[in-house]
Amino acid sequence: MTRIVVTGAAGFIGSNIIRGLNARGLRDIIAVDDLTQGDKFRNLVDLQISDYVDADVFYDEYGSGGYGQIEAVFHEGACSDTMEQNGKYMMQNNFATSLQLYHACQKRGARLLYASSAATYGGSDTFREQPAFECPLNVYGYSKLLFDQRMRRECGQDFGRAMSGKTMQVVGFRYFNVYGPHEQHKGRMASVAFHQFNQFRAEGKVKLFGEYGGYTPGGQMRDFVFVDDVVAVNLWFYDNPGVSGIFNLGTGRAQPFNDVASAVVNSFRERDGQPALSLEALAAQGLLEYISFPDALRGKYQCYTQADLSALRAVGCDHAFADVQTGVASYVQWMAQHG
Repeated sequence: MTRIVVTGAAGFIGSNIIRGLNARGLRDIIAVDDLTQGDKFRNLVDLQISDYVDADVFYDEYGSGGYGQIEAVFHEGACSDTMEQNGKYMMQNNFATSLQLYHACQKRGARLLYASSAATYGGSDTFREQPAFECPLNVYGYSKLLFDQRMRRECGQDFGRAMSGKTMQVVGFRYFNVYGPHEQHKGRMASVAFHQFNQFRAEGKVKLFGEYGGYTPGGQMRDFVFVDDVVAVNLWFYDNPGVSGIFNLGTGRAQPFNDVASAVVNSFRERDGQPALSLEALAAQGLLEYISFPDALRGKYQCYTQADLSALRAVGCDHAFADVQTGVASYVQWMAQHG
């Protein structure tokens, strides 16, 4: 039987990956996480796993030969708080632990599919998986970049094109702005769509940043990607063990925050039997409100992100991504049913 490990298993993307594996009938899954934040257990309740191992225990035990033969490790476990200032903690969690896991996977013959981040690009205006465009703005982005750099060095010249034969499959996914079910535990780091849903339900309006960085109010643009699409691409690489490299995982289509807010509010209106309104009408009726850009974020904020999907397409992954209007509408419907 195929045995798979998912780290960060009770987290947002990790729990959705397990859900995707379960949908294929794969259930011999070792879930690895730290449940100090106990309410994350809710993300595991309806999943089929064969074992749960605390993150403090797993990495050493796996490196020492525990848990039998593992086919693949989906490594989603990390500190994902981009505002975390403790660099020592960040580097231990996101770099040293990942490197330990990489060496264990190579030694034990397991494939490694891991979470990188679009934060590696920082203030760049080009989002292509090349060193020239990598300039993180915080220690979180740097911790992810350093591991990507190490994988490039470990895996050799062919990394990103095809397997060199030097290593088991290693794939890093540079996640852009992921949103979707099972992110409720993330607090301030949850997606824009999640916060806007709750804000609209509580206050009857959505608040957006005003003019900043040369962008009109609510016009700052991000590559918002639905978690179901993230899972689908992870599983495409699982199905294609001959492909390694670092790949952007976004839609390749930047959309303004206004689009997310419009999709959230209009999804509420649709549920109430009301017609959809234009952005201008939403603002005129006070359903959208623009606030001053916060000083704390000045100089640390990405006003524009858009995944370059050239590398992803070049290796044959032709997955079609949902746009904001489709993905957010689906997500709002899910939150309304589960909230």
